Amino acid sequence: MTRGVRGATTVDRNDEIEVIGKTEELLLEMIAQNNIVAEDVCSVLISVTADLTAAFPARALRTIEGWTYVPVMCVREIEVPGSLTQCVRVMLHWNTDKKQREIRHIYQHGAVSLRPDLAEKHT
Repeated sequence: MTRGVRGATTVDRNDEIEVIGKTEELLLEMIAQNNIVAEDVCSVLISVTADLTAAFPARALRTIEGWTYVPVMCVREIEVPGSLTQCVRVMLHWNTDKKQREIRHIYQHGAVSLRPDLAEKHT
């Protein structure tokens, strides 16, 4: 079965080090909380809000040992008035036997506001 693992974070500024660092922090937490092995991952889709242009957040995945061959793509989120800004979202497609309710979706920093129900569930 392929499952989606969601994650999101926010950055404090549109800066290369900030974008890559916060994305790496998010990815490492998603991997750790779900015991994900790179070989079991189909692909990773990373989106950013329009105000984040300093770096491709996918570069963060390349800093993690063993993740060199996992396909990853960056896209831009649609601009909805009043939506969260300076946000990086991740959708990781993972082959696993876990049930939907067992997946630990990770929301960090200002992105906790996107799914407070899931953030509270796993703290």
